[in-house]
Amino acid sequence: MIPYGRQDITQSDIDAVVAVLQSDFLTQGPMVPKFEEAVASYCGTTHALAVNSATSALHIACLALGVGPGDWLWTSPITFVASANCGLYCGAQVDFVDIDSRTYNLCTKALEQKLIAAEKAGRLPKVVVPVHLCGQPCDMQAIHTLAQRYNFKIIEDASHAIGGKYKNEPIGNCRYSDITVFSFHPVKIITTAEGGMALTNSAELANKMALFRSHGITRDPAQMTHEADGPWYYQQIELGYNYRMTELQAALGVSQMHRLDSYVTRRHQLARRYDELLPTLPIITPWQHPDSYSGLHLYPIRLQLDKVSCSHLQVFETLRELGIGVNLHYIPVHTQPYYQRMGFQPDDFPQAQTYYREAISLPMYQALTDEQQDQVMAALKTALVL
Repeated sequence: MIPYGRQDITQSDIDAVVAVLQSDFLTQGPMVPKFEEAVASYCGTTHALAVNSATSALHIACLALGVGPGDWLWTSPITFVASANCGLYCGAQVDFVDIDSRTYNLCTKALEQKLIAAEKAGRLPKVVVPVHLCGQPCDMQAIHTLAQRYNFKIIEDASHAIGGKYKNEPIGNCRYSDITVFSFHPVKIITTAEGGMALTNSAELANKMALFRSHGITRDPAQMTHEADGPWYYQQIELGYNYRMTELQAALGVSQMHRLDSYVTRRHQLARRYDELLPTLPIITPWQHPDSYSGLHLYPIRLQLDKVSCSHLQVFETLRELGIGVNLHYIPVHTQPYYQRMGFQPDDFPQAQTYYREAISLPMYQALTDEQQDQVMAALKTALVL
């Protein structure tokens, strides 16, 4: 089976992890800050905080921005559920903004229209979470302009997007956002097995997120309510969580960072090859905005169902039967039973629903060979002529 995505682990990665296993530190030591520094330097941002998942990073980002009961968080319906759940974890309410029909990212025109209506209704969002789907950045400049007008904060969910660029600058520099979040899950561009990171240019937000990721505990005398009892002393000054990344994960991340650019370059080579091979088939290939340089975490196609005699499900199942481990990213969040109980209806976001009925993610990972890509193409041709 050719998977839709997979990690690439080299001997240097293994050596880095083994070195940690043979060291004095397995949980918190020098590798975590080293990984944070590597990512912050690469992205051109001031602060980076490594955590045990991107979900945890989204949660502490919301907490640091003061999201709580009575607040609203808006995001895209075409994303993994964590992009929305992070608001619910804080007691806020969640709503969605429909997607752009070409980029599949949050539509800025739909966002502006929804903000106009929300201002009149007195329920503007406290936070908007644009999701850089498949690695292609959202129109962050337009979203930032709306944030200044309507006074909301921005968390970039860049879980798919490390190594990409927006307007020729690294995604993660937080030029147009308060906080950016990355994921290092095994199918992402680089991996730490599980893991995530939150980046910001605000020292205040960084300090808050550092507290929330580690039980709300500080050893900094400047943050304590009174003088320390001794060198062993710490204080819990917030209600935090155990969201820390381990030394093992960080060591793997440091090693993987050395190959990030080559990974993204290879993904672009594969995408160009798909672009060249697929136009003869009744599908729509991913469109890339000229302002973006995608990390290309995913390569989603859309079936032109009016031009084929088979269904979306039939094509998907046939590809799986032929050994192509395709997937679908994503089921619209508002159609999940948990969110339906909040009152959302399937057709509330029509562009998201249309995308869901047509999309299939083809294999896309740096170790994918041209020969394997040819197998994907042959299977797709077979599936489309059922």
